[in-house]
Amino acid sequence: MWLWSFLACLLLSSGRTVSASTYLIGLGSYDITGPAADVNMMGYANTEQNYFRGSLQVASSDIYCGRASRKLRMETCTMNRTLLLVALTLMLVPGGYLQYVVYLVTSLGFVRQSFDVIVDGIEKSILQAHENLRPGSIFVNKGELVDAGVNRSPSAYLNNPETERKKYNYNVDKEMTLLKFVDDEWGPIGSFNWFATHGTSMSRTNSLISGDNKGAAARFMEDWKADRPQFVSAFCQTNVGDVSPNVLGAFCIDTGLPCDFNHSTCNGKNELCYGRGPGYPDEFESTRIIGERQFRKAVEIFNTASEQLKGKVGFQHAYVDFSNLDVTIPKAGGDYETVKTCPAAMGFAFAAGTTDGPGAFDFTQGDDKGNAFWKLVRNILKTPNEEQIKCQHPKPILLDTGEMNEPYDWAPSVLPVQILRIGQLVILSVPGEFTTMAGRRLRDAVQTALTSGSNGEFDSNVHVVIAGLTNTYSQYVTTFEEYQVQRYEGASTLYGPHTLDAYIQEFRKLAAALLGGQAVEAGPQPPDLLDKQISLLIPVIVDTTPIGVNFGDGTYALVEILQGEDEWIPAYDDDDFCLRFKWSRPAKLSPRSYATIEWRIPDSAVSGSSRAFVVA
Repeated sequence: MWLWSFLACLLLSSGRTVSASTYLIGLGSYDITGPAADVNMMGYANTEQNYFRGSLQVASSDIYCGRASRKLRMETCTMNRTLLLVALTLMLVPGGYLQYVVYLVTSLGFVRQSFDVIVDGIEKSILQAHENLRPGSIFVNKGELVDAGVNRSPSAYLNNPETERKKYNYNVDKEMTLLKFVDDEWGPIGSFNWFATHGTSMSRTNSLISGDNKGAAARFMEDWKADRPQFVSAFCQTNVGDVSPNVLGAFCIDTGLPCDFNHSTCNGKNELCYGRGPGYPDEFESTRIIGERQFRKAVEIFNTASEQLKGKVGFQHAYVDFSNLDVTIPKAGGDYETVKTCPAAMGFAFAAGTTDGPGAFDFTQGDDKGNAFWKLVRNILKTPNEEQIKCQHPKPILLDTGEMNEPYDWAPSVLPVQILRIGQLVILSVPGEFTTMAGRRLRDAVQTALTSGSNGEFDSNVHVVIAGLTNTYSQYVTTFEEYQVQRYEGASTLYGPHTLDAYIQEFRKLAAALLGGQAVEAGPQPPDLLDKQISLLIPVIVDTTPIGVNFGDGTYALVEILQGEDEWIPAYDDDDFCLRFKWSRPAKLSPRSYATIEWRIPDSAVSGSSRAFVVA
């Protein structure tokens, strides 16, 4: 899989202004696939979802690693605090690159190779983008895509005020926001869009590395512009917390009936309830369909984009300790009160998973009580005190991660918040997965702060987008009302019921500083845990290449087409959706492994002779 970057303006790092119509635009891409075997996948936290008995696919391109780590950001940009890691919710990538204990358990600790390849890819792609900076223009456009996402926790969404819900046509955001990058000489060179749907078309039973529907969409769009010397396209994540690409709904795998509405269970069991994608029962087909729907909408609004971004480029960034933050919120009658956030904790419903990836045992979504047995198990690790229990209420605490620090911190406390501006576009970089309504409230609050305090600098046409899972990972953010229901997303909202209020407060500060050109306090620095990392992963004992061949000399798989009598032309590689590279090892410690190429010949394939290779 590939990392790509647009360096929209060289002056971004200094906060200086640029001309009214022209920016410096650069683009770059680099492979960040990582260890393609023997490493657990990041995302579903399923210890069985690994490559010991499985296989892999690198079938999609131009994607950032899911759940980017603050340490990755620091390693690649220690001198430039404006670096924006726009991450997707990628569930099917090699794990082990985050730094907190709770995110490393299923990968058996830290995986240095996963970490290093991402750091290297980020650095290389940024350098490429910097080296080919050229004058150009940026256009913004929006469009509605109605059939690529559904709400996977509708009972929680319904707990939001009716008056608020009536302002919207849907219980998920259907709007795609797209940037079109145009080089002054070459014309269109890329696109960048945000649309809310999880990268979970491929389920937790899949053992192939994949960019899922977002990566598929990116590849489809790059193929669409294959006539360009170089064209890159990114399909990025936004307030995706409660949005599933499995648009047919959630059904019981034993009876075929719809799952229980409030708890997503089947006869009381959450592990039998799965969402179905539009290609059900073929997950690859579902991935293709959802990817293609995003691609087609992106092409439509790309071709009709006419609003040009003009004006300043700027940013504000701060670190905030979310574990004990005073937050001022309005009360009924026009008064205000001060509440607090809490040290991180995960609720019982976290272990229930979602309809995209159910959990196990007797956990269920919507559990606001917990049970005695699992509380005893929890207490072996850490018993939460009464203050923490009260602060997190009504969440029954399963893991008190914010107060667990052996062998090192289990969860983040200090988080980055960041706001970036390119003309009339404002990007809110958030280190978590905001639900639909949580994202709406944050966007509205920032837009109001910008338009009411700008003295005409921003009008009602300002475009505010949320870049989700950015700069670090801190799980989910729900509204206060959704938190009360304690579905998976509420149970995964780490810092208590006022987490969203805290974000809104801090982003209002950043918006005011952005308008006034004021400095903001840098805040407390997050810990650097790299030298404390532990790995229990069994190393590769023997893994060699033939004489004269090195690892990394080529792609995993390649299909060539015969042109003329003796010229073979590369046509497809493992980055194409139609080509699957499968790896397997007969035994865990075996020095031998096997590779199989599956080429699902597309209708567009040129007829004639072809040959396939597995490349070291």
